[in-house]
Amino acid sequence: MPLVCVCSPKGGVGKTTLAANLAYTLARGGSKVLAIDFDVQNALRLHFGVPLSDGRGFVARSAESPDWSQAILTTGGNIFVLPYGDVSEAQRIEFESNLANDAHFLARGLQTVLNYPGLIIVADFPPGPGPALKAMTDLADLHLVVMLADTASLSLLPQIENEKMIGGALNHKAGHFFVLNQSDSRRNISRDVTAFMQQRLGDRLLGVVNRDESVAEANASQQSIFDFSQVSAAAFDIELVGKRVAALLDIKVGDGELQAPLTSR
Repeated sequence: MPLVCVCSPKGGVGKTTLAANLAYTLARGGSKVLAIDFDVQNALRLHFGVPLSDGRGFVARSAESPDWSQAILTTGGNIFVLPYGDVSEAQRIEFESNLANDAHFLARGLQTVLNYPGLIIVADFPPGPGPALKAMTDLADLHLVVMLADTASLSLLPQIENEKMIGGALNHKAGHFFVLNQSDSRRNISRDVTAFMQQRLGDRLLGVVNRDESVAEANASQQSIFDFSQVSAAAFDIELVGKRVAALLDIKVGDGELQAPLTSR
């Protein structure tokens, strides 16, 4: 049950889009993939064709049942989605309080999916530190930190390197790695930041995703970059990131051939 956390110290870096397309990449390899949204914006579901009007999710259900798997939605193919859901402010506060104060709250909620054979989990988190990201530290196999090829992201790199984002190491298993998103070779600053990040991070930089208008167009049509434009630069870059994640976690093609359906919509 490999579990990959996609996070970032800042917003606006394309983190949720990258998380969704990473899930698509791993599913294209033959594995069953569950995409989980820990962001109150509840936007991850939109990348998998879940209607905007569908407000179901696990956060509201967490107050009713310790098993969050009952909120999983099927999307067709090898991908399943566990949305945050449309919740009230009181529900959000209660959920985050449980994450912060109950050390076993997250593990209980995810117990069913954590024990599901061959399932790969890709979890998307809101930007910056938060109770969900902190609670996931001991459960996750790998953290993927998304940054932009700009000076704002560059200035936040020490926050990650010095373990200041959550007050300690992000991950205690395979560790944390980086993806540099929206690198633009037409801009001097973007080229310079990309070159610096490549030199500074070395093997911890799993990939550079080039700026590509196909990504925004794919999002607008609620498609993966692979379904929208398989030959685009971004599709190539993200697929390479997926292969490197799979290699780090020893994910074999076809590991997700499950004996029974995960859930039904």
